[in-house]
Amino acid sequence: MKPYVEMTKEELQELRKELSAQYKEFQGRDLKLDMSRGKPSAEQLDISMGMMDVLSSSDDLTCDDGTDCRNYGVLDGIKEAKELLADMMEVAPDHIIIYGNSSLNVMYDTVSRSMTHGVMGSTPWCKLDKVKFLCPVPGYDRHFSITEYFGIEMVNVPMTPTGPDMDLVEQLVAADDSIKGIWCVPKYSNPQGISYSDETVRRFARLKPAASDFRIYWDNAYTIHHLYDNEQDHLIEILAECKRAGNPDMVYKFASTSKVSFPGSGIAAIAASENNLTDIMKQLKIQTIGHDKVNQLRHVRFFGDIHGMVEHMRKHADIMRPKFEAVIETLEKELGGLAVGEWTCPKGGYFISFDSLDGCAKTIVAKCKKAGLVMTGAGATYPYGKDPHDNNIRIAPSYPTLPDLKQAMELFALCVKIVSIDHILSEKA
Repeated sequence: MKPYVEMTKEELQELRKELSAQYKEFQGRDLKLDMSRGKPSAEQLDISMGMMDVLSSSDDLTCDDGTDCRNYGVLDGIKEAKELLADMMEVAPDHIIIYGNSSLNVMYDTVSRSMTHGVMGSTPWCKLDKVKFLCPVPGYDRHFSITEYFGIEMVNVPMTPTGPDMDLVEQLVAADDSIKGIWCVPKYSNPQGISYSDETVRRFARLKPAASDFRIYWDNAYTIHHLYDNEQDHLIEILAECKRAGNPDMVYKFASTSKVSFPGSGIAAIAASENNLTDIMKQLKIQTIGHDKVNQLRHVRFFGDIHGMVEHMRKHADIMRPKFEAVIETLEKELGGLAVGEWTCPKGGYFISFDSLDGCAKTIVAKCKKAGLVMTGAGATYPYGKDPHDNNIRIAPSYPTLPDLKQAMELFALCVKIVSIDHILSEKA
C-alpha cells in the first residue's frame, strides 16, 4: 500500500471504515493486555528459581574471609559479591559499593545526598538558587521522576543514533555552573535501545563542566542484556575513560541484577572513583549497618562468577528474542511503507521506541487502552511527561506471553493506522 499522505481524501475515508470495523472486532474480544512497563515475564522469573535452593538452614553462610553473612557489618558488600558485580560492570572490585535490591534507590540516594550535603565538600544543592540536570530524550521516566521530585530543573537533550547530542551537552555544561548532572542509559537505552558510540563515551569523559560538582549519572542497567550471541553492542568503560581524560571523579556508574535474577530481590551497586566512594561512605555509615549480605551470598553461590551470569543471560535472551522479533515483524508488516511511524530495532535491552506522526502519540495510546491494551503513557519518556512533538511511544515486549504480544501489536498497529488517517484527514480539511 502506498503512503497514507499520498492517498486521496476519499481513499483515506474508505480505508478508515474498514479499519474501524477491525477495531470494533478487537473491542469485542474483551482483551486485558499489559505492555505498560518493562517487567520480566513469569517465564523469565522461573529461570532464577534455583537461587531459592542454594542456601538452606544447614549451609555455612560464612564468606571466604570469615565474614558471617547472618550478622551486622561489611558496609560496602561482601568481597565475593563485589567481585561478581565488578565483573558485570567492568570495573575493579575496590571501586564498587554493593547496596540493596534497587539501583533506582541508589540513584535517589545519590541525588538526595547531593541536595542535603553537597558533592565532595561542595555547596549542598538545596542552598543554591537553581540546580539543573540534562536529560537525553526520549529517556527513562523514573530518572526524570527523581529530579522532578527534588525540584531540579530538567533540560532536554535530543538523542541521536550514537547517543546524546554531544555538541549540545558540551556547550551547556561548559557555560552553566548550575548544571550538576546528566542522566544516561548508555547501553541499549530506555526506550530506544541505542548504545553510545566510542566517540560519545570519550567526549563524555573529556567534558569540561563549569560546575566542579557536575556528575555523569551512568545507569548501565542493560550492560549484559543482549538478545543475540553474535550481534552485541559494546561500550567503552566510562570510569577508566574518565581517569585517562584527567576527570576520575566525574562519573557515578550504577547497575543491578534486577533483570538478571529477581526484580525487587536482586543486588544493586555503584561504581566510582576512590574520592567519590569515600564521600558516599560518610552517608552510608549513618544510613545503614550493612545491606542484605545473605542475598549477596545467594547471588554469588547461584551464579558462581561472571561466566555463570552470562550463561544465565542467554536463557533470558532465548525468551526475549522472539518477542522483540515479533514486535519488529508486525510493525514492518502492518506499517512498513505507510510513512506513519518509525521504530528502533535494538540488539538488547528491554524496549523498542516508536515515533508516530507528530501530535498522535497520546491518541494512539488512548485508543489502544479503549480496546484493552495498556501501554506506557505517551509523554512518559520526556521530563514532566511533556513530549514536545507528542510522537514517542515506548513498546515494552517482555511481560506478555508471545501469543498475547502478537495480538497486542496487531491492535497497536491498527490504532496507529486509524489515528494517522484522522490526523492526515484533518490536515487535508
